[in-house]
Amino acid sequence: MDTPEPADGLAVTDRTRLRRHDREGSHERADLYEVLDAGFVCHLGLQTPDGPMVLPTSYGRHGDRLYLHGSVASRSLRAALDRVPMCVTVTHVDGVVVARSVFEHALNYRSAIIYGTPGVLTEPEDKRAGMHAIAEQIAPGQWGYAREPSDEELAVTTVLVLPLEEASVKVRTGPPLDGGGPDADRPVWAGEIPLRTVRLEPRPDPSLRGQVPLPPHLAGPGVAGGAPPWTPTG
Repeated sequence: MDTPEPADGLAVTDRTRLRRHDREGSHERADLYEVLDAGFVCHLGLQTPDGPMVLPTSYGRHGDRLYLHGSVASRSLRAALDRVPMCVTVTHVDGVVVARSVFEHALNYRSAIIYGTPGVLTEPEDKRAGMHAIAEQIAPGQWGYAREPSDEELAVTTVLVLPLEEASVKVRTGPPLDGGGPDADRPVWAGEIPLRTVRLEPRPDPSLRGQVPLPPHLAGPGVAGGAPPWTPTG
């Protein structure tokens, strides 16, 4: 049975109820937003006539909505026209956790899973708003710098919008869990190997015409800058 959405939280449904390792989970909206805002690549899962499909794609969050886009020829996005339920997942791997026993090996991670039936935006201005959110998620400041999509480009683009209503978050942090168990005395190194997505130096397009400087919004850490691990508030 579903439960009402708490203040500043997400509704708990049979699909989002945390059953395993619930201490690592959260239904707080702020935790969901933090996981989503730290990335820009998700995996979109749905059932198609040819079987289940999971596709990586970019996304953008604006308020309590998640935008995804692709070509009008995409099978996955065409399926949205038939109101097919979908699942979107976002995962950040923050480290490898090596333990004294292989059974206790783990990953430190932040993940979100979102369920829903997305809507298909048809009005040009709605599509433009969705593409704006996606562009700013990937490279903040780029929308006002580069050329905006033309009407022709909007016509061949499908933009989906998914309400952030049915979702859950899981986060694991810290060392392995066998430090207080029977394997604690084994002379085996155990601990965390941190991982982080970082940006490297920008590489200009060789076909740039003239001396075009790197704009400040691309020179700073706002594009693929990574994010430190965190602990959910819920």
